[in-house]
Amino acid sequence: MDDFTDVTYQVEDGLAWITINRPERYNSFRARTVDELVLAFKRAWASDEVGVIALTGAGDKAFCTGGDQKQRMETGDYGPSQSGLFEVDSLHRVIRDVPKPVIAAVNGYAIGGGHVLHLLCDLTIAADNATFGQNGPRVGSFDAGFGTGLMARAIGEKRAREIWFLCRKYSAEQALDWGLANKVVPADQLHKEVRAWADEILQLSPTALKVLKQSFNADTEHFAGIGQMAYSSLKLFGETTEAQEGITAFNEKRSPDFSVYRGN
Repeated sequence: MDDFTDVTYQVEDGLAWITINRPERYNSFRARTVDELVLAFKRAWASDEVGVIALTGAGDKAFCTGGDQKQRMETGDYGPSQSGLFEVDSLHRVIRDVPKPVIAAVNGYAIGGGHVLHLLCDLTIAADNATFGQNGPRVGSFDAGFGTGLMARAIGEKRAREIWFLCRKYSAEQALDWGLANKVVPADQLHKEVRAWADEILQLSPTALKVLKQSFNADTEHFAGIGQMAYSSLKLFGETTEAQEGITAFNEKRSPDFSVYRGN
């Protein structure tokens, strides 16, 4: 883990901090970032020193803004990975499967794929300057597995559809009101609050916590299969002119024109 470039990993008194370290790209992830995140979560899983995991982003502007759209525009994909695959599905799985509570420390934008990451975490503590939302339909992308099903379970069908169908941005207080976050704190208190929650969790039986997490997950496990189909569709969709209009418009900082595709 000494050769990580996109992620940092630190353990402090039972709490592992996994930080996406790409602040110059608003902590968006490329394929290498995802590889490193998966490895960091597995390291925390295997460590006897770790009882709680916190996921956050470097700097004070973003938690994570999803896939790196500049990388996607430059190379047509999210760059090289260790396996040759874009392992975001493996990242989703490891966040759910790691038998230890995972806290999302949302310190800014949690948008798109970053919004899905915080949803997958067991708990979300947000800074008062955090911003939540989806962006996929605006850039020719989507997450139709956990990103839709788990969100609807968390906040209800109407609100989940609003988030996806309008691509608006929501404040930390709105996220708290809707059930997307457990608590909102001043930005300079975020790490301290996560530490306090972790210290409470660390007093509890790790086996009991593991079984409880697995029990919570069982009710929504079928979304993994739906997500596999969604990824297959997304790969095909990403090669279309419609999807290309979305990513091109994003990088040219203009509104996309999808009007010609409405009859499809």
